[in-house]
This record gives sequence, C-alpha cells and structure tokens, in this order.
Amino acid sequence: MRTLINWLNREKPPRQFPLSDFDRISHELRPCDVILVEGRSRISDIIRWLTNSPWTHAALYIGKIYDLEDEKLRELISRHYDGEPGDRLVIESLLGYGTIVRALSLYEREHLRICRPARLSHTDAGQVVRYAASQIGMGYDVRQIFDLARFLLPLYLLPKRWASTLFERTASRPAKTVCSTMIAEAFGYVNFPILPLVKHTDQGKPRLFRRNPRLCTPSDFDYSPYFEIIKYPFMDFYHEEYHLLPWKGPGMLTSEEADFYVDPKDTVSSETLDNSIAEAVASVRPTNGRQAQ
Repeated sequence: MRTLINWLNREKPPRQFPLSDFDRISHELRPCDVILVEGRSRISDIIRWLTNSPWTHAALYIGKIYDLEDEKLRELISRHYDGEPGDRLVIESLLGYGTIVRALSLYEREHLRICRPARLSHTDAGQVVRYAASQIGMGYDVRQIFDLARFLLPLYLLPKRWASTLFERTASRPAKTVCSTMIAEAFGYVNFPILPLVKHTDQGKPRLFRRNPRLCTPSDFDYSPYFEIIKYPFMDFYHEEYHLLPWKGPGMLTSEEADFYVDPKDTVSSETLDNSIAEAVASVRPTNGRQAQ
C-alpha cells in the first residue's frame, strides 16, 4: 500500500509562473474559507479526470493559532503544529498523511481559489473550525476514492451500491475520511448548505436535504450557490487595463501548446471584421412588414 501511495503522490514540477497571486490570496483569506487547489500529483490527475474539474483538493483555512478564540482549540492545534504561532494554517486530509494541520505557505506556487461560505455567522464559523479540528489524526480513506470513481464513471457491470463504502450508514465515528468529505461534514454540522436537494411538500413549502458528504468533491464548493468565489490571478488588471497585458513580444508556443492556445497575432484584423459585416449585411434580403409577420 505504501508503494501505491508514494506512486499516487508523485508530483509534476510546479509552473514556472503560478496562476494565482498568493500574497493577495493569503491576505484575503478568512477563517472557514475553503481553499481549492489544482493539484500536480497522480492522484490529482485521477480526481481531475473523474470530476471534470481542475480543482482536485480542498483545504479549510483556520487562520493563525493566536487568533483562535477557543482556548482548548488553540491548545489542540498547537499540539499538532510545531511551526510559528503567526503562520496561517489550514486543516486538510491528504493521501499518506490523513487529516492534519499545515501551513498555508506550502501552497505558495499552486493555482488556488477561495470559496467563501456566504453569510456564515461568526458563531457557526467557529463551530465549523472546531469540527474540522476534531478530525485531526484521522486516516485518509483510499477506498473511498476508488468507490467514488466507480460511482462517477458510467460503468454498469456492477451496481454502484454493491460493496461500496459511500452509502454505509453508521452512527459511529468513521476512522478515515478524504478532503472534501471532511469539510462537507464540518459545514453540515451547522446545517450550512453546499449542494442540497430541494424538495417541496404538498403545500408547496421547500425542504432541504444535505447531500451525502462521501459523494462530495472539491468542485462542489466551486459550483455551490452558497459559496462566494474569490480569484486573484497572477497577472491582474483593472477596468480596461487588459489592453496593456503583454499579448505581444518574444515567446513562442510549442507544437503541443499550439493545439490549445492561439497567438494574438492570428487575431482577426479590424479590416477583415468590417468586410465580414459588410458581406453579412449585403446577403440579408430586405423584408417588408407583411413578410416579417
């Protein structure tokens, strides 16, 4: 199993220039924000393929240790993190490590996105962090990843529920989890919605049902209408400053890149556009009022 985990965790090198402005993201973050990560490991490639989303990992931001109001929570986090007390921290579940506390700075060169629970109360935010902290030390559920793959893939050889851990119902505390499930359970603890099922009674009144947290994936926080999406791209602009972005200059596409990207020099010229519009106007047959009716 350890050999398989090491193989799945093997990462590609990071981009030379990251897609996110880490400094702005780190100063924007608030406790209980969900951080989505575009992972570079082999397990990330599998999750990306299964979910059809670039977001392959989710972490819960909890802030700095000395900013935590709950004394027992500060003590618990301090026991599991031996870095500086002023470090910005996340709680996350990782293959090969389980649920742990880590420094946000480890994601400095990654492509990140902030998903902020809209209008989450201060009291409930504290409860979400407390729940996530209670999961520290839990193992990573590799079996759940394979069961989720079977659930998401259009395979009909085996029933999706057969021998699957995704639909097990037990009142006991599970011994293992994965990143998005852990965070979904933390928000479910305070009844904050992610992607709930909405049903209506015979009287037309709505009723919400929480989604099975074991079916939750990182992209669900991105799709959820109850989370605000905050992006800080590496190269940002204001108003019409996108005209000043470095679209021209040295630098060539490789043959592989040319299949996915377009060189701005190949953009349609203004003269060609004017000619196309003129030809389109000339080809339209005029209609009178009766014909239009």
